[in-house]
Amino acid sequence: MTGAVADAAASPGGSVSTHVLDATAGFPAAGVDIVLASRDAAGSWQAAERGVTGDDGRYRFAGPLGPGEWRLTFATGPYFERRGTATFYPEVTITFLLCDGHYHVPLLLSPFAYSTYRGS
Repeated sequence: MTGAVADAAASPGGSVSTHVLDATAGFPAAGVDIVLASRDAAGSWQAAERGVTGDDGRYRFAGPLGPGEWRLTFATGPYFERRGTATFYPEVTITFLLCDGHYHVPLLLSPFAYSTYRGS
C-alpha cells in the first residue's frame, strides 16, 4: 500500500505532528507556540490543542483527530523577537485537509519567507 491508502490502514483517525526549522539560523526553532484547530460545521475555528516546539523544533499533537479541515497556527513573531530579529510574519497559519493516518506538516521558517509541505 502507498500514500493515502497506507495512511488510512495505519490508524483509525488522523494524527498531526510538525517540525519547525529556522532556515536563517540553521537549527530547529525551539519554543514556538502552536495552536491546532478544526473548522466546525458553521465554519468557525475551534482550538483542539496548544503546544510548544521542543529543543528539536518538533511537536506531536494527541490523536486521533477526525477528518475535515484543520489548521496549525505558529506564533513566529515572539520566536523572532526572542532572537532579536525583525520579521514580516507575526504568525504563520497552515490550513489542510485531514483524513485518516498520520500527517506531518513541517515549517521551514525565515523572517521574510516560509514554506511547508506534507511530510512523512
